[in-house]
Amino acid sequence: MSHGRDAVIVGAVRTAIGKRNGSLSGVNAIDLSAHVLNALAVRTGIDPAAVDDVIWGCVEQVGEQSVNVGRNAVLSAGWPETVPATTIDRQCGSSQQSVHFAAAGLIAGQYEVAIAGGVEMLSRLPIGANAAPEYGQPFTDSLRERYGVAEFNQGIGAELMADRWKLSRTRLDEFSLASHEKAATAIDEGRFTDEIAPFAFPDGTVFDTDEGVRRGTTIEKMATLKPAFKPDGVIHAGNSSQISDGAAALLLTTSENASRLGLTPLARVHTAVLAGADPVMMLSAPIPATKRALERSALDIADIGAFEVNEAFAPVPLAWLAETGADEKALNPNGGAIALGHPLGSTGARLMTTLVHHMRRNDIRYGLQTMCEGGGLANATILELMR
Repeated sequence: MSHGRDAVIVGAVRTAIGKRNGSLSGVNAIDLSAHVLNALAVRTGIDPAAVDDVIWGCVEQVGEQSVNVGRNAVLSAGWPETVPATTIDRQCGSSQQSVHFAAAGLIAGQYEVAIAGGVEMLSRLPIGANAAPEYGQPFTDSLRERYGVAEFNQGIGAELMADRWKLSRTRLDEFSLASHEKAATAIDEGRFTDEIAPFAFPDGTVFDTDEGVRRGTTIEKMATLKPAFKPDGVIHAGNSSQISDGAAALLLTTSENASRLGLTPLARVHTAVLAGADPVMMLSAPIPATKRALERSALDIADIGAFEVNEAFAPVPLAWLAETGADEKALNPNGGAIALGHPLGSTGARLMTTLVHHMRRNDIRYGLQTMCEGGGLANATILELMR
């Protein structure tokens, strides 16, 4: 830390996650982003004029999500024109990276108050929308030649992980079914209530419950689903993350500023690291990222009481478990993206919002979040509960 400065989370909110072509599919990404920004301001009591920057994650930066959707959200929220904003893309880790940038700015003294978050409306802008072929390919011949592949495909990467870690389809499906069961229990017990900012539609209806959870799913039903990427493969729609819509935001400041502003610190950003790995397998980088986070923090895996490992595909958290030796009962205790959904640019902030609230509710001192990202990247963040 620089000059004793730290970075603490003092507010964390999200929308409920909408399934593809579901409740949020008619909502503009800018409007949904503005909604969580205003919800964050109301819940914390922060004056938006005090915010030094809004760092917004978004992957498909095209159409309504283009031209700096973060800035447009700030203005659409009615906030002062003096509040800056930027939009970043680290693929699925975009809004987790937003937290890293906000924390770094606070510790360096460049910020006093910052907001990190993100949005993705995959019902409106499907995956790959920002890679229109008429504008060229994002992968050059030299890049493909270096790795001996015609394309970089996350589904194939998931198949490679399942093969390398000898994860059977049954094991993947059992994990995926458990994700739905945990998410359903979390919803029924009201665990998400405090973190969700209900979205009201013009007709008076309110969207406040994650709608991707499939209740009553069985292993037998999942066994009927066809492989999605290889005829003889093990990855299918049921053990992959859902295509979804949503937004999330966190308010960060320093402990000193929190006291001055009358804000209650929820958790400190203890450690924030990155890792890169094989871009063909693409999804394995959370493993070295976790190792690096533990080394930097001088903590042991047994010191961590809760883990959020994004369920892009079931092999990701299962391979991570095999390599880290973490307690599976502490992994994604409220379900993950297989059940709740994966609105790409907002998922990092959604995971962190859920993690912070879970740590507070259960008095867990340390929590770790990590997620795989396109290009073979990963963020890993360790949070420390502020008691």
